[in-house]
Amino acid sequence: MNLPPVVRIWRLRGIDLTLDRPRIMGVVNVTPDSFSDGGDFLDADAAIEHGLRLIEEGADLIDVGGESTRPGAAPVLVEEELRRVIPVVEALVAAGALVSIDTSKAHVAARAIDAGAIVVNDITALGDPDMAGVVSKHQVGLVLMHMQGSPQTMQVEPSYSDVVGEVSGFLIERAAAAEAAGVERTSIAIDPGIGFGKTVDHNLVLLRDLGVLADLGYPLLVGTSRKSFLGKVTGATALEDRDLASAVSVALAIERGADIVRVHNVSRCREAALLTLAMVRGSGG
Repeated sequence: MNLPPVVRIWRLRGIDLTLDRPRIMGVVNVTPDSFSDGGDFLDADAAIEHGLRLIEEGADLIDVGGESTRPGAAPVLVEEELRRVIPVVEALVAAGALVSIDTSKAHVAARAIDAGAIVVNDITALGDPDMAGVVSKHQVGLVLMHMQGSPQTMQVEPSYSDVVGEVSGFLIERAAAAEAAGVERTSIAIDPGIGFGKTVDHNLVLLRDLGVLADLGYPLLVGTSRKSFLGKVTGATALEDRDLASAVSVALAIERGADIVRVHNVSRCREAALLTLAMVRGSGG
């Protein structure tokens, strides 16, 4: 017997995004050096066009970032990050998109929220002491991600005694800190940070045991798309050649409890998400 799913929500600046189905977050990197599409959409018009195309392909949200977080990436000044992302956020919001700003800087988050963003995707999980106040003031959604170290150091021999337990504990602590600062619990999502300070084995263990994170009670976001561990497992060196493995990882993540998946190839991953939903919940046509 197929039981109806318990409908949960992710509250985003007054919008209750239901999580009765997997939500697709499409990636728009307005950077010269991101690992997947660095330089492809550095021009604002190209980034806007790409974001609109991802919406047409089925993205529920668009995640706009102006600073690369690939291993070894150099930091970007606030002014440059703003120059890159604000015109893109404004245009996509004007077109009706739900926009997330991928930043660790509270000032960039605040400006993007003023431009219409309804989610702050923070890979440092409130590393900027002003970030929680910005999110609380505007009651936007917040993604808290786990990362061991920084983009400059995270892949220098990452180690854990219990990767699932340590990642879970960190995310619980950071979510509690956000709530203490006034962020609504229903606005908080958590992300294990696949590829951020983890070896191939760490990533695989986290994906295998995603149910532990899903049981923490927050919407669970997972980003595996085109990441290097997929290439190391499959032998696919070209980034686009990792799209099949990305879609498989999306399906497995959803089966294990992921609510939101952050992806580059929206159309392929959306198909994987829909098939997984139909198989797990018997909701096919």
